[in-house]
Amino acid sequence: MTSVDIQIRTAPSASTCSPALADDPWAIDTRPGYGPGASQADTIPGTAPRQGGLPEAYREASTDELHARIRAAKDALGDRVVVLGHFYQRDEVIQHADAVGDSFQLARAARQHPEAEAIVFCGVHFMAETADMLSGPEQAVILPNLAAGCSMADMADLDSVESCWEELTELYGTEPDADGRVPVVPVTYMNSSAALKAFCGEHGGIVCTSSNAATVLTWAFERGQRVLFFPDQHLGRNTAKAMGVPVEAMPMWNPRKVLGGNTEEDLAAARVILWHGFCSVHKRFTVDQIDRARAEHPNVRVLVHPECPMPVVDAADGSGSTDYLVKAIAAATEPTTFAIGTEINLVNRLANQYPQHTIFCLDPVVCPCSTMYRIHPGYLAWVLERLVAGEVVNRITVDERTAGHARVALERMLAATP
Repeated sequence: MTSVDIQIRTAPSASTCSPALADDPWAIDTRPGYGPGASQADTIPGTAPRQGGLPEAYREASTDELHARIRAAKDALGDRVVVLGHFYQRDEVIQHADAVGDSFQLARAARQHPEAEAIVFCGVHFMAETADMLSGPEQAVILPNLAAGCSMADMADLDSVESCWEELTELYGTEPDADGRVPVVPVTYMNSSAALKAFCGEHGGIVCTSSNAATVLTWAFERGQRVLFFPDQHLGRNTAKAMGVPVEAMPMWNPRKVLGGNTEEDLAAARVILWHGFCSVHKRFTVDQIDRARAEHPNVRVLVHPECPMPVVDAADGSGSTDYLVKAIAAATEPTTFAIGTEINLVNRLANQYPQHTIFCLDPVVCPCSTMYRIHPGYLAWVLERLVAGEVVNRITVDERTAGHARVALERMLAATP
């Protein structure tokens, strides 16, 4: 019997999460932990970056003053700077972005502005790393708040993945089968460190996003007998299941246990080996929430992100990346009620953008992504004004050896267009 982590039907306890938004992230940036939001109960690595203090002028400035200073700095810099904003960012930041999208779209955007001396990435750390690896060597990639990490990305580290790979290699060997397929191909979700992207590049693997996960798995199955998928178990399980892979052929790997907590027989029969990782925001969504939405809104259309647990995806009317969710609502020609299972910033933005529809979040606690909220207009104003003054702060750089291997896997990802 394989180990499958399936979300139970009862709602998560609200005591593990604060719905309060981090309006003043500088108050928690120097402390251990992720801060208010869904990730606050997760364990943050001791090596995670700390932001340190933000100058008082930015902490004390009014919202209107910060917006005026951001606009003035962008005007002064002109084409020398491009600001990228992830869908999950707060609106106060998104309004200043030159490009808005999911991680796949922003990875492309990072290389589409060769004229910019600096790319200010309003997202989280792994996204800024990717932008650094895909942009020109003379371009500086800046993360406004170094403490903006990702709890999911932190659930898979290089040492643990290398140990897993050694155990799998000992079990499977390295020889290809009669069709030339190697025993296992590593696939990492975009939500992972540069080191894990490099691991995939070095071992014949690839990076995926929620936009192209099925295309990537097809690529991997053409080259391998099975896939090691990390760090998000739910995206891997939901994608492979939709492609016809039985759930029983998808054992989960717990890095704290020998053979990941599996038997050799389980692993021999595996098609996809899933890492024991997850997104704390999307794991909160439940079938009970969907049942409640349907009871209160009989004609509701339920759309969820594939980082949600499998029973939630199965119970929904549709699932897909953040870009899929945006396009599905934009395509609705008649007033519709939508219940959305993804991060609250995107849900609220869609509700404001399409007032003809009724759009609400499935999770009544409305628990935000802890680390996306670390990007605040105060930090954006600070990094932009330092650029005007000729100083680059919070630059994200990936060493060339790591970047070289990671680019191999990233280029394969960019070529895997759905």
